[in-house]
Amino acid sequence: MRISANGIMINVETRGQAEPALVFLHYWGGSSRTWAGVIRHLEGNHRTVALDFRGFGDSDKPATGYRIEELASDVTAALAELKVSRFILVGHSMGGKVAQFVASGHPAGLAGLVLVGPASPHGFQVSEQQRERMIHAYEAAGSVAFVRDNVMTKRPLPDDLKAQVIEDSLKVGAAARVAWPSVAIAQNIATAAASISVPTLVIGGEFDQVDTPATLEKEVLGVIRTARLEIVQGSGHLLPLEAPKEVSTLINSFVAQL
Repeated sequence: MRISANGIMINVETRGQAEPALVFLHYWGGSSRTWAGVIRHLEGNHRTVALDFRGFGDSDKPATGYRIEELASDVTAALAELKVSRFILVGHSMGGKVAQFVASGHPAGLAGLVLVGPASPHGFQVSEQQRERMIHAYEAAGSVAFVRDNVMTKRPLPDDLKAQVIEDSLKVGAAARVAWPSVAIAQNIATAAASISVPTLVIGGEFDQVDTPATLEKEVLGVIRTARLEIVQGSGHLLPLEAPKEVSTLINSFVAQL
């Protein structure tokens, strides 16, 4: 369904009723359905909310609003609209950086934070050449497939998920496609992230080339004092698609300990 948040329509997929809700935020190029496999493997006793960020999936695709703090504001507005009172944020890659910023604001009802291959809170400076490659990577099926198979994954994906990655990437709006490599990836939110006080689980892929285990150890655990790290063996960066069962098992264990 689509709901109003900050003057635009945000697509959300919800299941269940019991709180704390698990709120899922996707990677740059993904959508709410990135989390479908993880949600299927969860025990089913929690409400789940998966959002399409503005510019992605079936949400509106405005020309502005793609800085980390603006995406985070959309999340909090959507949760208010959905009347989510107690929740655990689960963010992957870009969604992990947004989740860190949301958590740094100490929103009422936040019980925990799960960061799956999260982008560094320190930000990452890309070269002009890298930026151009990233901006154009989602313009054609062939370039998406190349990045998917050579950068984003280690485990082979089934054909339906291979197609999903291409479909979701090609659906990204023009402004969203440019904003992450041009602005948001470089934003330094480390000072804000250092104030996170809720229990935090960081999940990394053993062979992640985008946010490596060493980077997570240094730049995420080095900032968030409540965080601990778990590594999924044999996986790359697209953990929700490559290893949904392992990710869901870690989430279930984390929630049970809260």
